[in-house]
Amino acid sequence: MTARKKYRKKPLTVKEQISLLKSRKLIIPDERIAETYLLRIGYFRLSAYSWSFQTAKDVFNPGTTFDNVLKVYFFDRRLRLLVLDAIERIEVSIRAQIVNFLALKYHNSHWQDDPVLFKPPYLLPNGAVVDIFKEIGDIITKQQTSRHPEVFIRYYHEKYNDPVNPPVWMCLELLTIGELSRLYKGLRAKQDRQGIANFFGLHDRVFTSWMHAISYLRNLCAHHSRIWNREFAIKPDVLLKPSNPWVPIVYNSNNHRCFYFLCVLKYLLNSAHPGNHFSNRLSGLLNAFPEVPIQYLGIPSDCSGKLIDWQKEPLWSGKAG
Repeated sequence: MTARKKYRKKPLTVKEQISLLKSRKLIIPDERIAETYLLRIGYFRLSAYSWSFQTAKDVFNPGTTFDNVLKVYFFDRRLRLLVLDAIERIEVSIRAQIVNFLALKYHNSHWQDDPVLFKPPYLLPNGAVVDIFKEIGDIITKQQTSRHPEVFIRYYHEKYNDPVNPPVWMCLELLTIGELSRLYKGLRAKQDRQGIANFFGLHDRVFTSWMHAISYLRNLCAHHSRIWNREFAIKPDVLLKPSNPWVPIVYNSNNHRCFYFLCVLKYLLNSAHPGNHFSNRLSGLLNAFPEVPIQYLGIPSDCSGKLIDWQKEPLWSGKAG
């Protein structure tokens, strides 16, 4: 391990930042424009989009311009918006499947209040107690007792006093996708988890992993974090036995990169929102930014080093088999 040292870098003015970039061989034709964007975006955030233009550390490849870096930043912003739109549709569908499947199976409009349906509390190696039933109950209670509850929650309590909680189709509207993921993972019966996962053509283990992964992805996007040229800390399980059109196994080694996540979203969307235009929208985004090195999304290469034509894959083309 390299010995650590004291951080001694001093803050730089925007003009000093521009001088530093120019000393590293970045071409900046109009310093006034560069100054404007550095003030709006920040040097540190923008610098993350410059790494793919540096073969040697802190030295830009010949011909690299400030506009090249800026366009990657704009591309990543548009990509996050596209991802958030897809996750919204998927989240709505997941919530509907969880609510409907268990409500109809158990003939119970308030199944979220039945502890028997959830795994019992258990201990983690660090000694922390995990109690999914209590976690979900606490979330519902907190939302109901807030100063400004949802209109449908207020309506329920104005009209009913038993049961204490509203029906499940109201209560689960209060949960985020991360909380839905926790609830799903906390269901006791494998048959319940699998019954929900069947709608999306997945094994319940894979569906559990994918829900967790897209919740993580959603949080990255919501906090405006970079998803282009990123190695994701949380990876979705590899899908080995797809029920629906999918991508070849060559994509599996890149399940820690953005493009595999995009494949996951497309697979889920095909069940959640048949006839979706995610493929066309992604193609349109890539065509709008031809200068962006898309290999950093994690699209795999063939044996000759050429990027695989992902648009011809059954998942993205809509052609099975």
